[in-house]
This record gives sequence, structure tokens and C-alpha cells, in this order.
Amino acid sequence: MGTKRTAGLMAMMFVQMMIFPVWFTTVGPYVRTLQGGEAWVPYCGALMGAGMFASPVVCMIADRFFDSRTVLAACNAVSAAVLAACAFVPDPGLLTLLLAIDTVFLMPTWSVASAIAMSHAPASSFPRIRACGSVGWACSAVFSSVAIKCFGMAGFDTSPWIFAAAAAVSAVGILTALAMPSTPPKAKGTRMSVADALGLRALSLLKDRGVAVLFAVLLLAMVPFQWYLGYNTIYLEDSGFKYLNLMQNLGQAAELAFMLALPYIMRKAGFKGTLLIGIGALAFRYACFYAAAMTGIHLFDYGGILVHGLIFCILVVGVQMHMAEIAPPALRNQAQGLVMLVTAGIGGFLSVAVFDAILAANRVVDAAGKSHNVWTVPFAWALGLSAAAFVLAMLFCRASSSSPGRGADGAAPDCAS
Repeated sequence: MGTKRTAGLMAMMFVQMMIFPVWFTTVGPYVRTLQGGEAWVPYCGALMGAGMFASPVVCMIADRFFDSRTVLAACNAVSAAVLAACAFVPDPGLLTLLLAIDTVFLMPTWSVASAIAMSHAPASSFPRIRACGSVGWACSAVFSSVAIKCFGMAGFDTSPWIFAAAAAVSAVGILTALAMPSTPPKAKGTRMSVADALGLRALSLLKDRGVAVLFAVLLLAMVPFQWYLGYNTIYLEDSGFKYLNLMQNLGQAAELAFMLALPYIMRKAGFKGTLLIGIGALAFRYACFYAAAMTGIHLFDYGGILVHGLIFCILVVGVQMHMAEIAPPALRNQAQGLVMLVTAGIGGFLSVAVFDAILAANRVVDAAGKSHNVWTVPFAWALGLSAAAFVLAMLFCRASSSSPGRGADGAAPDCAS
């Protein structure tokens, strides 16, 4: 693979993964500043999940009708326009609706970008390319830092400027997408069923016991995992942290190192061992947050944030790599869409349903009339769910000595490689 092509794929991943966190990381605290916004915070937490439900359909379009780079550019164009409009909307309900529309086009781009990278690079190179996405996510905090330090915009993280900045990055994403090598649709011209039209052909992969068990484990783990993405900046704000985006993105900075180490971890531990490490790290995160909420010692918060990179690399990127190995070429985009649908889509909605109820039951109002949450109980629930996912993986994911991907008999391994 040429150096120029590798650099292009890295640039695409950098920009594509930067768009979302520019606004999503602090959208909860921002919406709380709007009149009547408190009631809309849970819906904002579910925005990632809403977008992921569109991922199979968009990925089907890339598999069957249009070049993947064209689909990626078109999605970025719509996202840029919608985000620019969001900067001028003060009504929390209308804003949430527009952001939901944005995620319908934006979230599938993660799957399409991954499929493009995997189509033009060997599997062993994907973590290195995907690591640039982690750099992009971490660098999304630069908008906040520059605005606060250079322009005195202390309230940037909770202002409409987050949408304007994200729109600008999305516009750049159009250019990087069009600069990608051609990735024609592999299933173009083949017979199309209702399942194909809905982008659900990849569900056939769940007929394999190993894949089905893997996704069951993932779904349980995603309930506490996705809660972190939607609610942690609210927790940080309640805990007195000032640079919300910067704090949250420390996890993405650590993600870079873990991403580069992922192939080594998978090679040494096998897929089952790697999966257990990821879920164990998930439990460790919430043990840290629970300790911080109990003691007020912020050092524990840093531990819970920094371990995010390890969790994400294993539970999302590691599974993407596994699915790229076992999915047929005609389903490559849809297989990536299925991963995002289960992890961020269904997992995201379950997370909001579970944790919003827990947060609501543990909310208190101070003398100034400001709403706060008693965070120890939610963190205890998250720790318990993480432990349950670990036990499920330990009991039902059967180890295998075969190489990554399919086993020696050609069948997909049971949560193992």
C-alpha cells in the first residue's frame, strides 16, 4: 500500500472522527442552558443511537448503488448544512430534532469510512489508520481551548459555537471523502430483497453461534459504555470541572496508544482474552467514578477517563476488525453498519432508558433551584452491569486456538480467535 494512499486514509479518518465530538461532547451542558432545556437532556444523550439506526441503510447504499466515497461526501454535506442551522436555533426541542437529523447522516459515516479503509489497506494496518480517528477526536478539543485561551470565550463549550465549529469540520470532510480512492459497490446489480432494502442483510451473520454470542455480550456492555459518552460531561460539570471538552478528550488521547497496541494485544491474548480485558477495563472505569463520587478525590475521575481508550479500542474497533475478517465482501459495509447499530444504536437507546431512570430517581435540587444528581447510585449500577457482561463473556465465549478471523474449519469462532 503506497504512502500517499495511507496518508489519505489517515486524513479521512482524522477528519471524520473529529466532527461528532466537537458538538456532542458538551451538548448536554449546552442544552441545560436553554429555557426548558433540562427536559431535553436525555434525548440529547440518545442522539448517537438514533443516528446508528440509519447506519445499515446508508451502508447498504454504499454496498449496492454508489461508490463509498460518494456516499461519505454526500453524508458530510448534509451534516454540514444541518449543523450550521443548529447554531441559530434557541429552542431545545427543535434543536434536538435537527441534531437527530444530523446524526442520521453523520453516524453512518463511521462505518463507511472504516469500510473504505479496510478495502484499501490490509487488516494489520487498520488500527494504525483508525488511530488517526482517535487523534481527530482528541483534537476536537482544540476549538474549545483556542476559543477560551485566545478569544476569552469562557463559555464556548456551552454556546452555539460548538455547532458552527462542527459544521466547518464536516465541510472539510466532504473534501477528504472525495479524495479517497474509488470503492465501487460490491453487490451492485444483484437481486434485492426487503432485508437488503433495509440494510439488514448483515443480520444473517448472527446465524453463526459465535457471532450471536459476541453481539449479546456487546449489547450488555454497551449500556454502561454508551452512558459515559452521553452523560459524563454533565457529571464533570456537576463535579466542578471547567474544561469539559478537554477533560473528556483525555480518554481519546490515551486511545491513540491503545489503538497502536491493539494488534499486539489481540495476537497475545486472542480475541476472547482481548474481549475480557476490554470489559474488565469497563468495570474498572466505573469503580474509579464510584470512588470519585464517594470521596471527592478527582484523581479517580482521571483514571476513569484515561481508560476509555482501551475500552473503545477493544469493544468497538476490535469487533470491527473481527467482522471485517468473517463478513463476505458484498456485506463489508453492512457488517460495519451492524457493529455500529448494535453498539451505539440499540446499546445507546438502552443506555438512555436505563440510566435516565436511575438519574431521575437520584436527582436533587439545591437552594438555588439548580438540579444535581447523586452520582454514586448510577455508577454502582454501571459497575454491576459491566461485571455482568464480563461474567457472560467468560461463561459463553468459547476460546479457540485458530488464527484471527475464521477457525480452522472455516467457521467463525465463538468470541475468540
